[in-house]
Amino acid sequence: MGKDICMRYVIKERIFSIADRFNIEDEYGTPQYEVVGRIFSLGNKLSIYDLDGKELIYIEEKIFRLLPEYSIYREGSIVAKVKKQLTLFRPKFNIESSYGNFTIDGDVFRYNFNILKNGKPVAWVSKKWISLSDTYSVEIIDDEDHVFLLALVIVLDQVFHDGNKDNG
Repeated sequence: MGKDICMRYVIKERIFSIADRFNIEDEYGTPQYEVVGRIFSLGNKLSIYDLDGKELIYIEEKIFRLLPEYSIYREGSIVAKVKKQLTLFRPKFNIESSYGNFTIDGDVFRYNFNILKNGKPVAWVSKKWISLSDTYSVEIIDDEDHVFLLALVIVLDQVFHDGNKDNG
């Protein structure tokens, strides 16, 4: 089964920045969104902005949890909760969302996975290992909510990249 018409995004994070701040670009290198993290805060707090500076999504890590847990907000209302589940082998996530039933399929450790909505693949994520910073290719079906799916990818990155410092 082939993919529907997709938009490809490239997420390049800068390794040595004090705060998380990076652009999400299209496959041609044109910025589409900006992601800005809050420095000096307890837990990760990130916002996704459009190119006019309007906040589209706010992501907040819930602190003092045994396993990583994030909430995703849009216009001040919670639209999803992402919780890492305790498992022995493959990482699993409980994703509660007002946009549908989302699951992750593939190898999240190697950043080669799909995001499924109601059992159907809607986004494909792969990591490129050739650059000094983490670089991801994210393909999203055109008629899906791109900003929300990019927020899910960022949350997963936070769990596995930043989370390795304290959540092993």
